[in-house]
Amino acid sequence: MKKYYLLSFVIGLLLLGCSKKKEKFSEKSISDTLATYLTLANEDTIPYEDRLSYNKKAFAILINQDNDSLNRVNLFKVANRYFNMNNFEEYQKTTRIVLEKAKSDNDTISVAKAYSYLGDYYTNSLRRDSAYSYYSKAEKLYQKLNDKVNLGGVYISIATVQSYENDFLGSELSAIKALNALRDSNNKNKIYEAYNLLGIISNELKDYEKALEYHTKALNLAKENNMNIFHEKASSLNNIGNVYQNDNKHKIAIEKFNEALLQDKDLSVEKADLYALILDNLAYSKLKTKNYSQLPELFYKSLKIRDSLNLKTGIIYNKLHLSEYYLLEKDSLKAKKYGHEALLLSRNIKNYSALLCSLKQLGTIEPQKASIYSEEYIRINDSLQSAERKSKDKFARIEYETDEIIQQKDKLAEQNRNILFFFGLVVMIGILLFVIKNQRSKTKELMLKQAQQKANEDIYNLMLYQQNKIEEGRTNEKVRIAQELHDGILGRLFGARLNLDSLNKRQDEEAITSRNNYLVELKNIEQDIREISHDLNREKHALNNNFIGIINSLIEQQETVSQAKVSFVVDMEIEWEKIENYIKINLYRILQEALLNINKYAQAENIRIEIIKQEKTLRLTVTDDGVGFSVSKKSKGIGLQNMLSRANACEATFDIKSKIGKGTTITVAFPLETNQK
Repeated sequence: MKKYYLLSFVIGLLLLGCSKKKEKFSEKSISDTLATYLTLANEDTIPYEDRLSYNKKAFAILINQDNDSLNRVNLFKVANRYFNMNNFEEYQKTTRIVLEKAKSDNDTISVAKAYSYLGDYYTNSLRRDSAYSYYSKAEKLYQKLNDKVNLGGVYISIATVQSYENDFLGSELSAIKALNALRDSNNKNKIYEAYNLLGIISNELKDYEKALEYHTKALNLAKENNMNIFHEKASSLNNIGNVYQNDNKHKIAIEKFNEALLQDKDLSVEKADLYALILDNLAYSKLKTKNYSQLPELFYKSLKIRDSLNLKTGIIYNKLHLSEYYLLEKDSLKAKKYGHEALLLSRNIKNYSALLCSLKQLGTIEPQKASIYSEEYIRINDSLQSAERKSKDKFARIEYETDEIIQQKDKLAEQNRNILFFFGLVVMIGILLFVIKNQRSKTKELMLKQAQQKANEDIYNLMLYQQNKIEEGRTNEKVRIAQELHDGILGRLFGARLNLDSLNKRQDEEAITSRNNYLVELKNIEQDIREISHDLNREKHALNNNFIGIINSLIEQQETVSQAKVSFVVDMEIEWEKIENYIKINLYRILQEALLNINKYAQAENIRIEIIKQEKTLRLTVTDDGVGFSVSKKSKGIGLQNMLSRANACEATFDIKSKIGKGTTITVAFPLETNQK
């Protein structure tokens, strides 16, 4: 018959959960309202309803706060307090809120912790497939985080769920994984739980030697570290007694149970469920050794405690033990009574392991119904074995699906990384192309400016060349005039003066005739001087016509490439030598660009060019009778932009008027007040 050491097994497994959920009351003075609520909600001496109210107030504060790591830590505290108050639905709701907050903030540590908490919830709700699923999710995350301590804790939880489904081999493997994960840690409590769990599993697998080895390690660890919060030493001694009891070494088992009872004098108060379990086990081993001292009092004492705590599984095994005791005492009525009560309670709570024990006991008590009990026993046992196989398959499938989901997430993450890399590469290429294009535009603009500068220099050099030619002509002309004045006019004037001087004293006819001849000579000299003066005026006019000559050359070029008739009007009063060269250069280039555009687009028959000085403004006007164009549509053309740019360089105003079919007029007004010397 399966003994009630299974309850010890459950208690041992729940030590992890209890140690995780229970938080010590801090004696520090807390002024913060939230901290105060959390502290009061965790104080066992306060009535349940008040503790629940404080926890709800803490939750109300936290739910309205920003989602940060401290907010999530405090929400986990709220969940813990609900767990300690056995309010598992609120515990589950709070945990799910933390889970969503952690996911939205990519907090992997809190996500893993929330998965583990949800596993605890489903374990307590007896929905072990869901519990296993959440524990598996937590396991994968803790593996990625390389968090060995919490990974070990999750393995212990997984092993617990597997043991509930009688998958002891799978449970043993998970417990060994837990021990390996915790090997290098200083978390003695979790290492204790791993040893304790391995001992219970080995006991179930009837490997008593290994079970004793693990339980002894757990006991030594508890002694070395003075563990007594959950009465670990008493629990380990009870589990060692269970091993000996299961191995039919009841005398040694009795020693261990008695030693367990002596570990803590307050055990019956502080851990009444464990105390009742040890009493029942002690009584059962006494029964097996036919040591009836303290029997059946020990059974009834244990049963009374379990009744008060409503420990239904413990009550079932207590009654089965009493049934067995009264059967040995030949009291068949009491044996049947307790046997049937155990059977009924097993059915009610659907504890199929206890139900099998009850059927087996009743088959012994009532031989006439043994076949009926045996048939039901076989049917239930077969169903349990089938359910165990399905559970193993389900656990394996959950683990596979969890791995598959993680692989899919990893694959999706890899795809996202690839997409991000490709997008980044495209952006980089786009930026590179933009930079190259921009650089080419700048290079092209620079080359254009250089070309314009060279053209300006060519025009300037041409003007200098012509200026030099004129200066050379002026010098030659000055030499010629000087020679004429010296050799011709001055000599003739000197001769005439001498002759007239000699005739001043004579009044004869010959003298009069000679004086008349010399007067004619003076008139001739006057005429020669007038001609020299005219030559000087022509030189000045030629000087003014220097820039105009360049313009005329441009017009002559225009007439060779176009059929349009060009008329050129220029103000002859303009003193070109006083106008800055950069104005003349830009005026020339604007006129050149205007004529080029007329040739390309205008289809004009007549072109009129005017250069007029108006007060302090030099105005260039170019008019044609061509096809015209829409100024608003063509205003961004390169040619027009070049002319506008040159006008702006001289601080000139630029105006263009055109209508389709009406020709075009370009007017540029150059200011002279700051330029003309």
